[in-house]
Amino acid sequence: MQLLPRYLVDNTTILVADLAGFITEYRPVYNRDIEIYRGIDNALQFKLLNADQKGVNVATGYTIKFMAYDESDRLVIEKDCTIQDDGSTISRGKFKVTVTENDLKNLKQQFLSYVVYLVETDGDKVLTYNQSNFKNNGTIFVNGKTFPGPLKTSSVTSLTETAVNSSIWVSSAVNAEPAVNGNEALHTAAIYTNAFIGDVTVEATLDNQITGTTNWGTVATLSFNGTETAPSPVSFNGVFSYIRFKTTVNPADKITQILVRN
Repeated sequence: MQLLPRYLVDNTTILVADLAGFITEYRPVYNRDIEIYRGIDNALQFKLLNADQKGVNVATGYTIKFMAYDESDRLVIEKDCTIQDDGSTISRGKFKVTVTENDLKNLKQQFLSYVVYLVETDGDKVLTYNQSNFKNNGTIFVNGKTFPGPLKTSSVTSLTETAVNSSIWVSSAVNAEPAVNGNEALHTAAIYTNAFIGDVTVEATLDNQITGTTNWGTVATLSFNGTETAPSPVSFNGVFSYIRFKTTVNPADKITQILVRN
């Protein structure tokens, strides 16, 4: 049996505030980048120091702001920080901000830049720095691989009649991702309708290419009575090359959308 250690620690970053003028020459070799993760809340802790590397009392008199910008310099996160400084020596200068799962929901994996500044009671703003070289913007890496999230959804928005007066309408073929699905591959579709009355058949094929002679087999059928107000789901298992949807009732303006996830 393998014993693998995991670590549960605070993600703490040191900041410097020029509240009384820099006198001590402190020059760090580098500044640590922050890494946060999509799909989970991320608690970031900061500690504010002065030029002598002593904690700055922020227990009262300050509101602390955190702002992050994406690769296009657009503001994507703006939050008030929670002050943890209770006046004691141990907690002096500490505050935190939580970047939530929802904050990162629409952000791709990328590098963000961030700034932290203080707002005094009279409204004056005091910029903090990552180091006493007066570099004020830090770097955050948004990791999108740890919690990849749901797979991509395919969308079908129209069905086409196979021939004039054939009364058979079919959708375009949707790739069923056979290379990434096992023998118990689960496929799910949601059919959005608007007063549609009739049956929708889900068909699948094992053929590698779609032609006019492709053999299609029925894997599921849904019946609609026209009163549906919510999407109708259907799930089925199997390793297929492609799937499509078929009906014998004109779906124009009646079947508005079909979403498929393999």
